[in-house]
Amino acid sequence: MQAIVHSTYGISSLALTDQPAPLPRPGEVLVRVAGAGVDRGVWHLVTGRPLLMRLGTGLFQPRNTGVGIEVSGTVEAVGEGVTRFRLDDRVFGVGRSTFAELAVAQEGNLAPAPESIPLADAAALPVSALTALQAVRAAEIGDGAQVLVLGASGGVGTHAVQIAVARGAEVTAVCSTRKAPRVLELGVTRVLDYLGEESAVVAAGPYDAIIDTGGNRPASQLTGLLARGGSAVIVGGEQAGTALLGGFSRQLIAPLVGLVGRRRLVSLVSVTSAADLIELVGLVESGQLRPVVDQRLPLARAGEALNLLASGAVTGKLVLQVD
Repeated sequence: MQAIVHSTYGISSLALTDQPAPLPRPGEVLVRVAGAGVDRGVWHLVTGRPLLMRLGTGLFQPRNTGVGIEVSGTVEAVGEGVTRFRLDDRVFGVGRSTFAELAVAQEGNLAPAPESIPLADAAALPVSALTALQAVRAAEIGDGAQVLVLGASGGVGTHAVQIAVARGAEVTAVCSTRKAPRVLELGVTRVLDYLGEESAVVAAGPYDAIIDTGGNRPASQLTGLLARGGSAVIVGGEQAGTALLGGFSRQLIAPLVGLVGRRRLVSLVSVTSAADLIELVGLVESGQLRPVVDQRLPLARAGEALNLLASGAVTGKLVLQVD
């Protein structure tokens, strides 16, 4: 089978090569890949940044040469003990080395794919939309809530604003002016430019909830925008922190800042959940959630996709479409 691999850290090391097809172990499902989502987690794993990540992935070179996490496709084979899926079922979820024609995933990390969107596009959901769902839940967003979403045009942000709107919130979205028209289509109340409208961000508050998907605001500044009893959830920080910790530095300090002033600060690390994947399917099938797919690229352009993601040029998600 064809698969993207890398032997050293760095996007330039990615190569499309012939690899042996993986075999599903007990409890695993082999998926013939239709689409593979391109997310920030993959960028971190490929580049080895921030450096703290290498404690788990290999200090000098990656232990796992495969690339990719998000997947959608059809069931090719099942391992011993798998009961939820049969051959040719349409599925989506989180797997291993998904930038390939075939990939394996734990049965519990998959769900039936939504029928109302192209199968390849379902690969935009398993990490980004699931993280957004868990962030909205952690922020306790409900009907009538005033919500601020920072990084609203990104993979997590475009899903977060839709889920918050579906729960009845009034959403103020912050992103670049160039991406504002696409974000406005998602049902937000207003879109503010992240560079030049700080006073407008403050004036539209205070907020019952903030979801920060990739900003560089200090945690203390986030609490200053919250109403009393409000919650801010930090799920990223690509422009913040140091080479060692990256955006994790904000997430480490957030619980301490959140102890002050009856305003809650939460550092979210999303966890794959079949129940949450199924909830996402319900939102998609009801028309309340749609993945915003900026481009669909062939597998051979995986490196280009990661560079595009890092450049900030992408609105929503990139999907590698595997024919």
